[in-house]
Amino acid sequence: MTTEPLDLDELVEHWTLLDGDHELVAGKRGTSRLVFTLMLKFYARYGRFPDSDGDLAGEAVEFVARQVHVPSEQMPGYEFAGRTVEYYRAQIRGHFGFRACTVEDAQALEAWLAENVAEADPRQEVVRDQMLDRCRKWRVEPPTKGRIERIVRAAVHGAQTALCERIVGRLSAETISRIEQLLAVDDDYEDDEARDVLALVKASPGNVSLDTTLTEIAKLEAVRAVGLPASLFSDVTPRVLEGWRQRAMVESPSHLREHPRALRVTLLAALLWAREREITDTLVDLLISTVHRIGAKADKKVTNELIGEFKRIANKETLLFKVAEASVSRPDDLVKEVVFPAVGGEQTLLDLVAEYKSSGPTYRRTVQTKLKASYSTTTAAGWSGCCKYSSSAPTTPRTGRCWTRSNWSPATPGAST
Repeated sequence: MTTEPLDLDELVEHWTLLDGDHELVAGKRGTSRLVFTLMLKFYARYGRFPDSDGDLAGEAVEFVARQVHVPSEQMPGYEFAGRTVEYYRAQIRGHFGFRACTVEDAQALEAWLAENVAEADPRQEVVRDQMLDRCRKWRVEPPTKGRIERIVRAAVHGAQTALCERIVGRLSAETISRIEQLLAVDDDYEDDEARDVLALVKASPGNVSLDTTLTEIAKLEAVRAVGLPASLFSDVTPRVLEGWRQRAMVESPSHLREHPRALRVTLLAALLWAREREITDTLVDLLISTVHRIGAKADKKVTNELIGEFKRIANKETLLFKVAEASVSRPDDLVKEVVFPAVGGEQTLLDLVAEYKSSGPTYRRTVQTKLKASYSTTTAAGWSGCCKYSSSAPTTPRTGRCWTRSNWSPATPGAST
């Protein structure tokens, strides 16, 4: 409960006595009159009773005290407990048509929260707010703070347990066995292949290189070898799935083994399911970066080769005029005797040709040749692996579905999209 300062609009709207309120307050005297009125208006505002005077804003106490003509100085230290306070609570509940929360009400609240709230969002503050809202709709007075926390925790635990059991029920015995093999040995045993697979799946990608590409391909093959159904988490919200993924990422194998079987299998399945899509995205990024890197290297290599041949020729228009003039005036003579002397010698024409080749279509053709050579000699293996797992045309043998940037869409195996 907040005790932040209240403005006048808040006080007038929620702490002003109405005609029906005056009838209830009429029989009370002194401090009891002020306490009863504060409990009445607090319940109307928040749907529950204050646990102590610390729940009441000072502005609200002063505002109500002036209306009932009781000094506000009598409030500090008042104990909201005892037979008189219980009698006041019963009066107020009856006035608003509410009832006290029974054991049956608490069980019904827990079941409703588990099924309708906690499965989609297990955050306790969200579940608590929904519980208070449901109490108002059912016209049930919320229980004490400690009891509220117990109901909320039980609802979250029950929802997560039921959800994990449902997820595990969708997996075959063979798939569950593969998942649990990732945790089959002690942490002290360093050479275990299964635990190496789990560590490999959790590892982040390195810098753009052939080795990184091959490592990511190995990760993807290891994840897909488990055989998780594509629709395994179709009814799980992204928030819950991401929470499971993060939990499995940070917990050690020994900690994961301590969980109940359903939770343990669900956490690892969520990690593998999410990492499959993340690794596929990484492979696409590596493919794009590799293409850019090959192109940049080819450009640089060709530029370095041609820079020695490049020589800027000045007054090209004048040279062209001289060539044309000499050719027209002596069309029957040899080029060597007519054109070369007009432009200052054969070397000038050779420089003109070199300049054109270094900046025209020949340059691009040379770059493409170098690019193909770079691909065929240094990155063929990585490129083939990327294409295998990132192309939109191929389909996976297990699911028969095409991949498009983490989205799976039905497709006919072997058909292009």
